[in-house]
Amino acid sequence: MKLRVLGCSGGIGGGAQTTAMLLDDDVLLDAGTGVGSLGVEEMVKIDHIFVTHAHLDHVAFIPFLVDTVGSIRTKPLTIHAIQATLDILQAHLFNWQIWPDFTKIPDNNLPYMRYEALSLGHTIELNGRKITPLPANHVIPAVGYQLDSGSGSLVFTGDTTTNDALWTAVNKIENLKYLIIESAFCNKKRDIAIRSKHLCPSLLAEELEKLEQTAEIFITHLKPSEADAIMREIQQCIGRYSPQRLEQDQLFEF
Repeated sequence: MKLRVLGCSGGIGGGAQTTAMLLDDDVLLDAGTGVGSLGVEEMVKIDHIFVTHAHLDHVAFIPFLVDTVGSIRTKPLTIHAIQATLDILQAHLFNWQIWPDFTKIPDNNLPYMRYEALSLGHTIELNGRKITPLPANHVIPAVGYQLDSGSGSLVFTGDTTTNDALWTAVNKIENLKYLIIESAFCNKKRDIAIRSKHLCPSLLAEELEKLEQTAEIFITHLKPSEADAIMREIQQCIGRYSPQRLEQDQLFEF
């Protein structure tokens, strides 16, 4: 498996793009503004999008992607998410008011897009690649994902705050190689992190105490205006884990 980071910022500006990652050449993990860096010839190859949750920084470019390539593809693009997330997308995004309902265009028999509901902990296999939704704790229904090639696994937590259920699942992954986890706020905004169900460095330090597996740890969802300060606090709080800042265009192979 190869996972390319198209965007991993908690905002935009100065070239920063929001969350989107390309697995091999046919699967997206979230579809924030980072999708816009792909050419049409790359977009048309995407058959699946696995969505962590329905906030705009993770789904904003699904409508543009489908609109761009739907008419030149030969089969629908499949949106995978838990049912609660699919319900939000259908009611509030692909509702004919914000954007057309591409599950009905050009017709119901062969639409540009289709939904497929996921169940927490239930693994989907795509050409030997195993993708499993993991528990997340956010202000709306959300999941993280385990990507398992067989020889190694990468876990992306998505947006989450303190979450014992996540670590119960992660600690069962014997071939864990990479952990991508968020820290959206600095410590002085810990109260905001708690209210919005995100992490800050001090909360992240408490969470990583629950990790029993060995993995390389990468930090995502940093606010552009606070990214350097957040990473300094992370080094102070959890430097022993050697956490690294997730970078746009970074490539993981596992």
